[in-house]
Amino acid sequence: MKWSVKCGILILIAIAIAIVLRLPQLERRPMHGDEAVHAVKFGLLLEKGFYQYDPHEYHGPTLNYFTLIPVWLSSTNNFSDIHESTLRIVPVFFGVLLVLLPLLLIGALGTSATFVIVSLMAISPAMVFYSRYYIQEIMLVCFSFGVLVSGFRYTQSKNFLWALLTGLFLGLMHATKETSMIVIVSMLLALWLTWITRKQQDNLLHPVEVARGKILWHGIAAIVTAVSVSVLLYSSFFSNIKGILDSYQAYNTYFDRGTQNEWHIHPWYYYIKMLIYSKYPQGPPWSEAFIFILAIIGFVTAMTRKGISGIHIHLIRFIAFYTITVLIIYSLIPYKTPWNLLGFLSGLILLAGVGSTAIIKFRQKVAARITVILLLAAGGAHLIWQAYLANYTYSSDPVNPYVYAHPVKDVVKIAQQVERIAAVHPDGKNMYIQIICPDDDYWPLPWYLRSFPNIGWWNTIDEDVPNAPLIIASPIVEPALNKKLYEDPPPGEKHLYLPLFSSYTELRPGVELRGYVKKDLWDLFE
Repeated sequence: MKWSVKCGILILIAIAIAIVLRLPQLERRPMHGDEAVHAVKFGLLLEKGFYQYDPHEYHGPTLNYFTLIPVWLSSTNNFSDIHESTLRIVPVFFGVLLVLLPLLLIGALGTSATFVIVSLMAISPAMVFYSRYYIQEIMLVCFSFGVLVSGFRYTQSKNFLWALLTGLFLGLMHATKETSMIVIVSMLLALWLTWITRKQQDNLLHPVEVARGKILWHGIAAIVTAVSVSVLLYSSFFSNIKGILDSYQAYNTYFDRGTQNEWHIHPWYYYIKMLIYSKYPQGPPWSEAFIFILAIIGFVTAMTRKGISGIHIHLIRFIAFYTITVLIIYSLIPYKTPWNLLGFLSGLILLAGVGSTAIIKFRQKVAARITVILLLAAGGAHLIWQAYLANYTYSSDPVNPYVYAHPVKDVVKIAQQVERIAAVHPDGKNMYIQIICPDDDYWPLPWYLRSFPNIGWWNTIDEDVPNAPLIIASPIVEPALNKKLYEDPPPGEKHLYLPLFSSYTELRPGVELRGYVKKDLWDLFE
């Protein structure tokens, strides 16, 4: 059996592992607040048939529009009937697609490096974890990778189709998340640095070449394609023209948020530390240092050209410059959330593939090469074990470094208790409910209570609103709520309320919620 056939089989195994790690039990983890926000936004698109881009929240429209596909395939027409797995299958799809895309670079990277890259994409705990998250990040990384792959393939073939695909991925990237501008700037800077450090052309496009002949027209076609895709999506297929302008005005909002939002301010080394080593009380150690170390070797290899015969030097240098640029930019921005690390982790994985190949080729003796391969396999096995723990054992536990401000399983119990109370109320799920939490800090409850149409969501106690038979509130507002319920109730509204929950109940770790239900309704329930 030829090595290429063996590598093909190994790649298929890696892809199978990617699917096995990502697909099962998508409903297992409670919905994150951000996931719930995006889900509710999608619900408006599903039931109203209209999407309007909001430059202050929600990010771009691609997540919403792509979600229509699995929802239509499941023959679901109502938002209340959608399941977590139906939503999360979208990032799963793009997570697996991201695993497949490096195969288009096999001619430039070689079979060994490509196999390692596909494998690491498949088993990286962070890649797996956020491929099961209903947020935009894995889609952004996938489309960014698509730009890289298509752009490189165009430089090698000058094929018009690759130019169009580059534009398509670029447009989808811009329509996915505002941080796409970081990717675009990083790619342009990496391209410039690659031109500066080149020693031979190797079919790499020079700026002078771009300005003449068919390459110019191909470039224009790619830009037109990118703009068309972005305009089409942000304008909601020309039903909201204002969305096009909003997509650029949004950068003011996100610039302010990136520098002033104290909730998510972290030190510059936040991402590096998370990847190299994390350990929390009562939790296991976490580390993707295996990828980080191989990536450093790959970076050095790209700069020195040692140990990379048969690998496209300019592509590797572009990836090296791109990765370090994205890492620096994200590290310098004070606002940090853990899923942002995917932007440069994909580049680190590419470099790690090159680094692993360089190590193997550096060892001339068969015994030494076998030892290196076994060590690489052990490192991969450790990543698979961590990916399993992160997604199936500690999927919502704060000891998991990829878990961030995540709701606890109590949110499911809250929804179940509300369901039980509604079952004995004369109005059923049409029962009036009040949720009172300052700063809208009640997410993801709107997702879990989506089948209840008569819920009032409040930040403060409103004295003019009649008391609901069931109230869920933050302890912060309890003094004002008790005053309204018992001291100054509206005429005819004085009722005895009993606790809805029999024990301490949290929304997130340390964020308590309390429930109140009218005694006569509770008596029916008991």
